[in-house]
Amino acid sequence: MTTATGRAGTTQVPAAGRRSRKKQEPTGADRIPRRSQGWYRDPLDTSIKLRSVTTILSQGYPKEALVFWAGNITAETALDNLPYLVRASLRPDERTEAYDWLRRAHTRKKDARAAVGSAVHTVIEAHVLGQPVPEELLDDPEVAPYLTNFLAFVEEWQVTFEASEMVVANYTERYAGTLDYLLRSPRIAAALNVPANTVFMGDTKTGGELDKKGVYAEAGLQMSAYAHAEVGWLRDGSKVPLPPVHDTGIVLHLRPEGYRPIPVACGAAEFSAFRHARDIAEFERTTAKTVVGAPLTLPAPAQKKAA
Repeated sequence: MTTATGRAGTTQVPAAGRRSRKKQEPTGADRIPRRSQGWYRDPLDTSIKLRSVTTILSQGYPKEALVFWAGNITAETALDNLPYLVRASLRPDERTEAYDWLRRAHTRKKDARAAVGSAVHTVIEAHVLGQPVPEELLDDPEVAPYLTNFLAFVEEWQVTFEASEMVVANYTERYAGTLDYLLRSPRIAAALNVPANTVFMGDTKTGGELDKKGVYAEAGLQMSAYAHAEVGWLRDGSKVPLPPVHDTGIVLHLRPEGYRPIPVACGAAEFSAFRHARDIAEFERTTAKTVVGAPLTLPAPAQKKAA
């Protein structure tokens, strides 16, 4: 180390070629919280952990429809593979393998849909930001119809975007998440009888079928959490307040066969329900583990005293 002296007194400065051990404060995009294992951690104060919105809803909101969906997928898989299952059931060495394969049918389907959904979100983000779509996705025949229908939605409803894949947080309520996008659309506004320049919270769902239910009430809770965020981060890492959004959001139900823009309430009532879900999720994470005690046992019979 060498010494430098100035008006403020004597200070130590690193010798030439030697790096300071002091941890550098995050700059640019490194200032944006990143999700890890269901939490967002603030890079400027790593003691602050904010629960992920999607994790809160996965642990604190009932999903009865998923139970029936999983049962249906398992039943369909069994019926489509009866010869294999019957043969395996007669062979002890194959029975366990067939059982594990069948009971994971819904997981395989869910993972496949998640992969498509993730690819679609990547394509949409690239379009919104004016960036090139990754080559491997541009040539993917499974993703292509989603992109075609998304572009049709943008053109036909005259959609412009305010933000895409923005990390937002509410420090008071202790949560954070990544919204899909904020949008404006004079045609959506006209359909909802609101001013043409209204900003809407937007979300894309790729599950289900167009002629069946593919959008659920949980979407309203999710968007309400984003809509009530206190701050968001721009891509350069700067923190900004979110613009006011309408208490009706737009879920774009996007499928290979077409699309549907669906209005979903995401106002005060939905935000109240989200906070209840957060409390249940927190109960499941903490207190629930100590609610049920060990079984009781009868006390040992008292010993009779000798006469």
